Amino acid sequence: MGVGTHYLLDAADLGRLITALQDRGYEVIGPQFRDGAIVYDTLEKVEDLPAGWVDEQAPGRYRASRNGSKAYFGYVSGAQSWKRVFHPPQTCLVQVQKEGAELRLKCESAAPAKVALLGVRACELAAIAIQDRVLLEDRYRDPVYAARRQGAFLIAVQCTQAASTCFCTSMNTGPKAASGFDLALTELIDEEGHRFVVEVGSQAGAELLAELKPHKALAKTVKQAEAAVDATAKAITKHVDTAGLKELLYQNFEHPEWDNVAKRCLSCGNCTLACPTCFCITVEDTSDVTLTRAERWRRWDSCFVQNFSYIHGGSVRMSPKSRYRQWLTHKLASWVDQFGTFGCVGCGRCITWCPVGIDITEEVAVFRGGATAASGGLTDAERVA
Repeated sequence: MGVGTHYLLDAADLGRLITALQDRGYEVIGPQFRDGAIVYDTLEKVEDLPAGWVDEQAPGRYRASRNGSKAYFGYVSGAQSWKRVFHPPQTCLVQVQKEGAELRLKCESAAPAKVALLGVRACELAAIAIQDRVLLEDRYRDPVYAARRQGAFLIAVQCTQAASTCFCTSMNTGPKAASGFDLALTELIDEEGHRFVVEVGSQAGAELLAELKPHKALAKTVKQAEAAVDATAKAITKHVDTAGLKELLYQNFEHPEWDNVAKRCLSCGNCTLACPTCFCITVEDTSDVTLTRAERWRRWDSCFVQNFSYIHGGSVRMSPKSRYRQWLTHKLASWVDQFGTFGCVGCGRCITWCPVGIDITEEVAVFRGGATAASGGLTDAERVA
């Protein structure tokens, strides 16, 4: 059972796959429907998966609904990104407890349980690789990320549908997952039944899959799976021309479009929270009213917050214009200088979860010489709905 080989599992075998991971000591995290959206959380059983749920995404719009299908992975992308698993929204770094005349320190040093991620899309694998580059392989290694990332088992799911906000083909990150996974599943439902074509991506993946004793996939079935992913790529309608993009943004630092987008941007930071690669943090110290306990917390932060750029004397970026410009040029220009790749994987979450529907692909098109970007993509009635 070698790397790159394809096998076939029945839909009923998916539960056995989850159980096999749990038996190996993994906490299995995957998609499920909750609070009106597809979210990623701990899976206890296969029935927790969002079978029959699909999502509709557009600028500033997300809706989940049932379509009568049996597909476990009929949605496009979850409302959250996987970064919350390895780079959690908040982490207690240290606690100080006063006991009489003594101070006792408690540090968050224990490594969390090893995790298995089920349902990782190609763009999300690319995002994990980017965060690995930033938080593991750069000059300063992040111990919190490293402890959570170590030993993780990644099960990709190939995309067989696209949202109107996807542009992964422009960023060369999807819709096909080509590497970075232990196993990759392609879900097929047709007259031959409900099944998964499974590609082995690592030795660990091969060893786990061997426990399930799968059949080797026929060549025609593998072609069906590949055709489904190819059709998804053709269905993607949003595109970004990345040729010379870094230089283009640097050359347009004072372009009037920055003022145009600033009139629409709420500086809410939704795009950075939904983004699977943003990694900015702040550190906060708190104490209780008895002054006997103090804690230091690390929490996600955003470059859209005015105080984020605070240095002695005040904030560097006081206006929404300067903050949006910082975010966009970092993603698509200075990130390349820092880490050698774009900081965007084309998942489209920043478009979907922007309250006013600002579209990063439209903004880039303006700098290319296109028309002024749409006023958020939403009517006043749609913003209220």
